[in-house]
Amino acid sequence: MTFGIPARRTLTAAMAIAATAFAAAVFAAPAAAELKSVEIIAPANAGGGYDQHARAMQQVMQNHKLASGVQVVNIPGAGGTIGLSQFVTAKKRNPGMMISGLGMIGAILINKSPVTLDQVTPLARLTGEYQPIVVAADSPIKTLDDLVAKFKADPGSVSWGGFAVGSPDHILYGLIVKAVGGDVGKMNYIAAGAGGEMMASILGGHITVATGGYNEMASQLQAGKLRALAISAPQRVPGIDIPTFKEQGVDVELVNWRAVMAPGSMKPAELKAMDDAVGAMVQTDEWKQIAKERGWIDLYLPSDRFAAFLKDERSRIEGVLTELGLVK
Repeated sequence: MTFGIPARRTLTAAMAIAATAFAAAVFAAPAAAELKSVEIIAPANAGGGYDQHARAMQQVMQNHKLASGVQVVNIPGAGGTIGLSQFVTAKKRNPGMMISGLGMIGAILINKSPVTLDQVTPLARLTGEYQPIVVAADSPIKTLDDLVAKFKADPGSVSWGGFAVGSPDHILYGLIVKAVGGDVGKMNYIAAGAGGEMMASILGGHITVATGGYNEMASQLQAGKLRALAISAPQRVPGIDIPTFKEQGVDVELVNWRAVMAPGSMKPAELKAMDDAVGAMVQTDEWKQIAKERGWIDLYLPSDRFAAFLKDERSRIEGVLTELGLVK
């Protein structure tokens, strides 16, 4: 049997078909271009939700070659508005991003910030997180009913610890007080910071009750150092054994969304590159696994859809803060 020219022609044709198929697959789903020397501002102290999102982005984007030389910079203060101010006024050539969220809208309004979200470009909404309210394990407050009774008997005896004035923590407490028929004006709100700062305050007995993202408190809850009274989800969250406010007769629900912003003045090609990179990041198994471990709900929206959402959300939050008496 002779394997001559016909066999070589068959092999050549097969190789050509394979090469064509490979090229079609590559060009059908191009990888996002790698961003160089990216700085991500987390406008809060280490350990809180903004910081955790920034560092998760840093890890995943570098591991998947969506960005290189990624640096996270913490700029705490005034509910994130100090970080926002520095982000807006920075004159850097390198790509920059800033973590933001529901809380920054309130902080801008309440602090009457001279810089606003009008001066940045909405890049992507990333996640949402439900918030538990917790007390120290040795607190005499055992249940949500105990907390409500204590507040009604003596509003000043309850110190409500949260991230900053106008933050989701502050909004959540205001909604609770209003839902139980209390006076929001008598609420003793303490801006106790986030992450480790918050944990030190509640475990040290400096505040009565604390709140924040579930992941910020999970290890202390599992270690038995904190006791959760309720969580702001509409229904029980799988894997989290905390009753909702609603199942305890308090009509309160809140999801704290987190997002990432880009600089205000960007060329369309620059914005597209960053939008594509973040879009590719949230599709990775690594990002999805981090989100699952930390109890983050997938709320991803790309730049154009997030911009439309943000416009409506700012109006909604201003209405809530006004109703709660936090904004005049």
